[in-house]
Amino acid sequence: MRHLNLIGPQVRKLRYKQAWSQHTLSIKLQLAGWDVTRSTVAKIESRLVWVGDYQLFYFTRVLKIELKELFPPIDQHDPKMHEILMRLMNTRF
Repeated sequence: MRHLNLIGPQVRKLRYKQAWSQHTLSIKLQLAGWDVTRSTVAKIESRLVWVGDYQLFYFTRVLKIELKELFPPIDQHDPKMHEILMRLMNTRF
């Protein structure tokens, strides 16, 4: 199975932190201007769909976070960064 985004698990954690359902998050994203369904939010969280760069900004606005908070923490100076990224991309959360 091919995973298409890194932000899904982070979106789920941030949504839980707000105590929002997927439906609630989808409505807030719609009100911000992105026509997204609850089903799509679920697929994003499960890393089954690609997330465009412009869509990241809807999440930052609605969740009131900085862009970097959507991504898992990765030490960019770690010589094994490629291995870490590949492991993240192949991990099912």
